[in-house]
Amino acid sequence: MQVSIEASGIRGTIAAAPSKSLMQRAVASALLAEGESEIINPSFCDDALAALEMAKCLGAEINQSGGRLLIKGGYKPVCNDIFCGESGLGVRVFSVLASLHNEWIQIKGSGSLLKRPLDMLSDTLSKMGVQIITNRGFLPVKIKGPLKEGVFPVDGSVSSQFLSGLLIALPVLEKDSKLIVSNLNSKMYIDLTTGVLKHFGINVINEGYSIFTIPGSQKYLPAEYTVEGDWSGAAFFLVLAAIAGEITLKNISYRSFQPDRMIIDILRKAGADVETGENEIRVKRNGLIAFEADVSDCPDLAPPLAVLASFCSGRSVIKGTQRLKVKESNRGEVLMKEMSKLGVNIFNYENRIVIEGPATVCSGEVDSHADHRISMALTSLSVASEGKVVINGAESVNKSYPSFYRDIAALGVKMEIL
Repeated sequence: MQVSIEASGIRGTIAAAPSKSLMQRAVASALLAEGESEIINPSFCDDALAALEMAKCLGAEINQSGGRLLIKGGYKPVCNDIFCGESGLGVRVFSVLASLHNEWIQIKGSGSLLKRPLDMLSDTLSKMGVQIITNRGFLPVKIKGPLKEGVFPVDGSVSSQFLSGLLIALPVLEKDSKLIVSNLNSKMYIDLTTGVLKHFGINVINEGYSIFTIPGSQKYLPAEYTVEGDWSGAAFFLVLAAIAGEITLKNISYRSFQPDRMIIDILRKAGADVETGENEIRVKRNGLIAFEADVSDCPDLAPPLAVLASFCSGRSVIKGTQRLKVKESNRGEVLMKEMSKLGVNIFNYENRIVIEGPATVCSGEVDSHADHRISMALTSLSVASEGKVVINGAESVNKSYPSFYRDIAALGVKMEIL
């Protein structure tokens, strides 16, 4: 899909999309709970839909009526092939859940996920008694459990998502387990996981994010769970307000454990006019100055921050970007390639992105590289351009935010789907 964006002033109020990260954690927890759980404000983005289908394959019964999503849990795999789409969190969490079963289950994926390595997952699960066969370290992967309790090392340097999968699965084993975690990034995503687990009646003991003790023989309890607004998607709209107008974003809490809420502190540092209220944020355009930010624990902020930096006076530095290489695209390289086409002075290095601003954003044609965050970033950048920008592959936003372009249009952005 191609989308054409013209320079626009924006103003208005929209609701933040539900968090796909919390949605997937809630679906996994509801799967393991004997009884019926209700998910309120559910996400139906591509990653969330993949999680629902995987949960069905592992035994959940799922019914939707209006805005209600009912999940009748009970782990009893009914198929030996499950499909995770392009969801990195999905493959890491549901691979661990598949390892609870004592028969072979194959996990398949698509798109960029086929290029993302699974070495950490296969190495650790093998030590936990699981038979695992990968495609030379990549999907598809075949898994046969059962997963065994014990004391195990876990490397958290590449992603915290596999650790989340272990924290979700291990409580249902008979005996206690202990995970010794090294080099953990994205610690707040682990807080999201343990928060959802607590909501479903599960206790995990976290000792400084380096030792996790998981008591065995726990039972997930069915629950009513409300999915909060997604800070990763919200960041693009808040940046958009800072560079092109004024937006009030509802259904978003500054008290969230989502690490991307850090966007508020960076916007203030850059000079934007920011007000936080009860479940809403207002951002208004103001004179912007260069900033420095470290995204080691919130790598999804790198694309919207690159857009923000493009309109700041001076040299902005986004640090901690080394993990951008293993996202849906090599995001550092792609941001430099595509934003440079529109006149931004952006330079990608091994662990940082440097942008000299302010840029005069010109018209042109760019590509999302099938990456939802890149598509959103290029769209936000285009709104403050001096001409018309055509974005190829714009449908990639469906991975996390299917209503992205509808919400963009509601704010007054001049756009056309070609």
